[in-house]
Amino acid sequence: MTDIPTSCGSGGFDFLVGRWNVQHRRLQRRLAGCTTWDHFRGRSQLWQVLDGLGAVDDNWLDLPGGAYRAVTLRSYDAQAQLWSIWWLDGRHPQALDAPLRGGFDADGTGRFFADDQLDGRPIRVRFTWSHITPHSARWEQAFSDDGGARWEINWVMDFERAAG
Repeated sequence: MTDIPTSCGSGGFDFLVGRWNVQHRRLQRRLAGCTTWDHFRGRSQLWQVLDGLGAVDDNWLDLPGGAYRAVTLRSYDAQAQLWSIWWLDGRHPQALDAPLRGGFDADGTGRFFADDQLDGRPIRVRFTWSHITPHSARWEQAFSDDGGARWEINWVMDFERAAG
């Protein structure tokens, strides 16, 4: 996959260690021409595992329809120089989402990709990490139903480091 950054390292998610307050914006329907966004809050806490070659975060999302918990698991493959990311939704604890693979460019922007399905049709998924500072970061999720020619950003999370 030529769209995956190749200059990444095992410290790629070091910036995310700790506790965060999160502002979410999520499209109500994806790849359906929807322009209505839900806005809600959340919290996240990340810690490293596997001697720094992995990371886990616990997420609390206060959706308008009811709050839920989710976990993100990340692991670094030193040989391939790629991170893999899995999402486990607490409302559906029996299934992990398809893993996204990628890394961080020299400018610090992280890009991760996977092939998945939405409503039974194949899609391409992209996560982008950007605007990374010691006190803030942005994550975006986008879907493509045409192999990556066009992308619809459907979820944006703005992270602000929690006090204490």
